[in-house]
Amino acid sequence: MRLLLLLLVLCARTAFADGLTGTFPSIDGGTLALEDWRGQPVLVVNTASQCGYTYQYEGMQSLYDRYRNKGLIVLAIPSDDFNQELNSAADVKDFCMITFGLDLPMTDITHVKGNQAHPFFKSVKDRISFVPQWNFNKILIGPDGEIMGTWRSNTPPESPEIVDLIETTLD
Repeated sequence: MRLLLLLLVLCARTAFADGLTGTFPSIDGGTLALEDWRGQPVLVVNTASQCGYTYQYEGMQSLYDRYRNKGLIVLAIPSDDFNQELNSAADVKDFCMITFGLDLPMTDITHVKGNQAHPFFKSVKDRISFVPQWNFNKILIGPDGEIMGTWRSNTPPESPEIVDLIETTLD
């Protein structure tokens, strides 16, 4: 019985260790680490301030407000890989706070595709061949650090398919 319990613990630790990781520069200074949110679902969204989908910031904030007390993290990752981001992280932060009242975690401007892609996005590509094709692609990371789902730009953050999956992970 003890051997079986030990094997289960070791398997759980291995699965935990294999989950997605990544540290990002925070738009507020310092860093944001996915490891700090292990045990919580994290919806990662690559964003841009001058995109036709920028209105989705409102849905991202609403989703965060609705579920943050139950553990959901919504992480905005501004990127200029599609030439639609403002010139500086300070401009992005001001725009998002003034226009959308965002208080969800945000990274500094980050590459999400190509050779310069952040290691998180390279890992997602290696695991499931998902690469953002435009702004506002979404990746749901489960509490165990594994990818639960991905969606393209035209799927709003508050769509039933995303919300239903998030709800399966919450207490």
